[in-house]
Amino acid sequence: MFTGIIQAVGEVAAMQPAGGDLRLRIQTGKLDLADVVLGDSICTNGVCLTVIELPGDGYWADVSVETLDFTTLGDLEPGSKVNLEKALTPASRLGGHIVSGHVDGVGEVVSLQEDARSIRFVMRAPDELAKYIAHKGSICVDGTSLTVNAVNGAEFDLNIIPQTMAETVFGEYQPGSRVNLEVDVIARYLERLVQGDAAANPDAPGLSMQTLAENGFLNQT
Repeated sequence: MFTGIIQAVGEVAAMQPAGGDLRLRIQTGKLDLADVVLGDSICTNGVCLTVIELPGDGYWADVSVETLDFTTLGDLEPGSKVNLEKALTPASRLGGHIVSGHVDGVGEVVSLQEDARSIRFVMRAPDELAKYIAHKGSICVDGTSLTVNAVNGAEFDLNIIPQTMAETVFGEYQPGSRVNLEVDVIARYLERLVQGDAAANPDAPGLSMQTLAENGFLNQT
């Protein structure tokens, strides 16, 4: 588990095809690896990766075909910048929100413009994720925990302060940039829970007003 508070910006040092998937080497810059051991998890642009080698200035990780197909890691190339965060410990501060490192979909930067000292980004999520994105809710973008300022269909606004611009890969984004999105884990579980017994039926319809009514979530009077 992670918090979405980026600890360092790393750089892709090497990408090696390996049996149909990929081995990825990340140079970690200022990220302290003194307490990292083989098998630990590091969130890399929002994707939870397992450390398989520690060459001293970074780490190697295997990236599966599934991960390449459903995230932006396949878009990376040597020299690409990536957000990094080590996994939570019991003593960690939860400064952002609960992040699993399991990407739900790939979004796109629609526009960005100055807003006083901050930059206001408009991003577009895949249509199937729009229902999980709420005004003033949390969303994880390339591993960064952020607050949603406004929602318009599948598009949402983010206000990025100078500190975040300087300490994450947000400074690299341009209109059209693809980003990894992870919605609030609470929203995903809530949707499943309110389906009630219907959740066990693979042919049951998704969440609807009828489902809510049948499970007592709507006032019928």
